[in-house]
Amino acid sequence: MNIALIGYGKMGKTIEQVAHERGHHVKVKIDLNNLDDFTVQNFHDVEAAIEFTGPHTAYNNLLKCLEFGTPVVCGSTGWLEHLSDVERICTSKQGSFLYASNFSVGVNIFFEVNKKLAQLMEGKNQYDVSIKEIHHTQKKDAPSGTAITLAEQVIANNSSKQTWVNEPAQSKDQLYIESERIDPYPGLHEVRYSSAIDEIKIIHEAHSRDGFALGAVLAAEYIASRKGIFTMKDVLGFGN
Repeated sequence: MNIALIGYGKMGKTIEQVAHERGHHVKVKIDLNNLDDFTVQNFHDVEAAIEFTGPHTAYNNLLKCLEFGTPVVCGSTGWLEHLSDVERICTSKQGSFLYASNFSVGVNIFFEVNKKLAQLMEGKNQYDVSIKEIHHTQKKDAPSGTAITLAEQVIANNSSKQTWVNEPAQSKDQLYIESERIDPYPGLHEVRYSSAIDEIKIIHEAHSRDGFALGAVLAAEYIASRKGIFTMKDVLGFGN
């Protein structure tokens, strides 16, 4: 399969390595040094693009891929105020698009565990839930997209919280997401339910970028032959 990488930093280079290991060809690599190569001509035989840039560039990059008719996987975070626009355009152009806040297979299993735990803790008001995330200092957004996904899952499945904040909570219905930036650190996410007598924690800790890269390539393989809007639940066969 011919793949385009949009964003060729540390993550892009890891994705390239994993793609090669899985027998794919990285035909196009776009970064700040060669934006003029981001053309429909260069993408004409690209079967899937993988976009990992940042919050200020992701939206326009996705629009270009959809305009080219290129299936696109996006792992950039911090741009989700435009997500509905991208989905609408994808549908109107009968394109293929997949966004995930985290492509790690382990993290996506963690998401399912998080939803179930939030449901089990419903009505257990002696426990207060909070989230902690740690990443490297080059990560541009805080909280992480993964932490936001975890928080939104808790809010959707447990009535004790109504909104999340990235500072110590000022009221009981606020879910505190604590963000730390430490080098070097691939990533940690912890959901903690604390009471006066005990504490329940679920933790996912990445040891390297390889898990994120593998998930992104799996997503590209999945959408290359499909039309529509997808998530990692589709890729991993988790159902609804």
